[in-house]
Amino acid sequence: MGTTDVIRKDILRMVHASKSSHIGSCLSSVEILYTLYFRVMKIDPTKPDAFGNDRLILSKAHASAALYATLAARGFFDRRLLDKFCQNDGTLPCHTIRRIVPGVETSGGSLGHGLPIGLGMCIGLKSFNSPSRIFVIMSDGECEEGSTWEAAMLASTLKMDNLTAVVDFNKLQAFGRTNEIVDMRNLAERWRAFGWDVSECDGHDVAQLESALSRSRDRPKMVIAHTVKGKGVSFMEDRLEWHYKSPNDDELRRAMEEIDSRGR
Repeated sequence: MGTTDVIRKDILRMVHASKSSHIGSCLSSVEILYTLYFRVMKIDPTKPDAFGNDRLILSKAHASAALYATLAARGFFDRRLLDKFCQNDGTLPCHTIRRIVPGVETSGGSLGHGLPIGLGMCIGLKSFNSPSRIFVIMSDGECEEGSTWEAAMLASTLKMDNLTAVVDFNKLQAFGRTNEIVDMRNLAERWRAFGWDVSECDGHDVAQLESALSRSRDRPKMVIAHTVKGKGVSFMEDRLEWHYKSPNDDELRRAMEEIDSRGR
C-alpha cells in the first residue's frame, strides 16, 4: 500500500472518530501534500526548526486532518497522536494552531490569510539570506478573498522567488460549485496578469505535481492543481455534502475496503 493510501485511511479514521467535517477537502489535497513533503520540500523532520528547512502553510486550514496525517507519515511526530484529532481532550485541533505539533507553521481558520502570511515569511527569510522556501496551499474558494490578491500584487512586485502557492482547485466550496459562485474558469490567466509564473496540472498526479512545483523562476510561482473533492472514495467524489459530513461506521468500512482493493 502506498503512502498516499495510508494518508487517506488515516484521514478517514480521524474524521470518523471525531465526527467532524471537511473530509472532502482533505482527500482532494492528499497528493499535493505528499508531493511537497516527500518529493519537493527540503526538510528534516527531526529538526523542524532548522534554518534551511522549507516551510508549508495550509491556508485551507479546514483540511487540517490531511496535513496532520502527512506530517505523521513523514516522521514529524508519532502517528498515535492522530487519535487525538478534534477530541475534547485531544492535541490536534480541527483548524491548525501554530506549533501545536512539529511542522505546523501557522494558525488558520479564516480563509484568505495564508498567502499574506507566507509573503511576510518570504520577506523575512530574504532579509536573513535564508535558502528556505515557503509553500502555501490554498482553496479555490479562497481566491475570492481580497487579501489574497493584495498579497499576489506585492509578491510579484517584490519578485519573491522563494514563494510558491498551490490552489487545490476541486471546483466545490461550502455552498456550491465554485464557478457558479464566482466564475474562475480563467483563474490561471488572472494569476499571470498579477505577474506570477503559472502552471496547471492534474492535482492527483504526483509526477505532474513534482514537475510543476520544482520549476525555478525569478518570481513567485502559482500551481493550479485540478483536483476532485473527496478523491479516492467513489461515493464521496465530487459531492458537496462531504464538505460537512463525517462517515458513519458502514461508510468508513466501505471506504477502507475500496482503498485496500486498489492497493493490492
